[in-house]
Amino acid sequence: MKLVIVESPAKAKTIAKYLGKGFVVKASFGHVRDLPKSKIGVDVEKDFEPVYVTPPKAKKVVSDLKNNVDKAEKIYFATDEDREGEAIAWHLAKVLKVKEENSERITFDEITRGAIQRALENPRKINIQLVDAQQARRILDRLVGYELSPLLWNKIRRGLSAGRVQSVAVRLIVEREREIEAFKAEEFWSVEASLKAKDGEFVAKLRAKDGKTLDKLAIKSATEAEQIKKDLDSAKWVVESIEEKQVGRSPVPPFTTSTLQQAAANRLGFSAKKTMMLAQRLYEGVEIGEEGATGLITYMRTDSLNLANEAINAIRSLIEKDLGGEYLPAEPCYYKNTSRGAQDAHEAIRPSNITLRPDFVAKHV
Repeated sequence: MKLVIVESPAKAKTIAKYLGKGFVVKASFGHVRDLPKSKIGVDVEKDFEPVYVTPPKAKKVVSDLKNNVDKAEKIYFATDEDREGEAIAWHLAKVLKVKEENSERITFDEITRGAIQRALENPRKINIQLVDAQQARRILDRLVGYELSPLLWNKIRRGLSAGRVQSVAVRLIVEREREIEAFKAEEFWSVEASLKAKDGEFVAKLRAKDGKTLDKLAIKSATEAEQIKKDLDSAKWVVESIEEKQVGRSPVPPFTTSTLQQAAANRLGFSAKKTMMLAQRLYEGVEIGEEGATGLITYMRTDSLNLANEAINAIRSLIEKDLGGEYLPAEPCYYKNTSRGAQDAHEAIRPSNITLRPDFVAKHV
């Protein structure tokens, strides 16, 4: 038996379907070792050596994984393809006491049968440089947080915490607030006219006066605005030109975790927690409402806009089959990630179950 260890139980179920017999897929549910909560956990006198412990909530998972490791002839660490995932693989190897010759590290940026097969065909060893990068960040979090948090408790409110990210964010907020306080407000007026046309009314905005365009035309008082209004009252209104042009509009990119949460908050008033809970249910294919399941979605914890080519081809086939060729773009749309090092989604769309029904979700959830 070969054991594959991933982070998410939802991913484990999907991957198990692709691998079939001879493989057991288990989830670590994230980290199985971390720095202790009750103390700093970093020996600054010994080259900042970290002291790791297994959290109580992870002990049952570790015990289950150990039982499977003892039965496995080969262990594959298939945690996420980032520094955090590399560190989790390393921690798993240490906690489970896995021999290096019996283990491999595999990575994939999409959960498709082809991607998983390619990963198994191209295993590697754990990259200790990525592990050290994550450890350095975690240690820095702890050193900064354990120094700043007591200050927050004394000055603001007990229970608050701070770290490397929050401390920089506070600095940015303070600098921005100082800019706001130093800002000198200036009065500014705009002039608009409501005009009638054959097909209804429309609003016209003052764009230029006496040869001066809007960026150079500063109306800084009510007196100036009123004078312009008087001039316009006696003016002759003429349509100088009409411009018509075609405007192309591209489909919006796929959701990332942040844009999904923003859209749900703006349109439906959902909290981030509620959004991710509902997305998890949709991802797992849980039924919602009396009409049944709305379908399955791609993995929603990602900051990448990439979709697997297999998924794109399947989507295009589904559109052509169900809606017709006139609704199918000549070429697929590809979107560029705006953030460097964006972590890809680890799941491909399963097109036979797609139903885009945001109105139904909002109504029944």
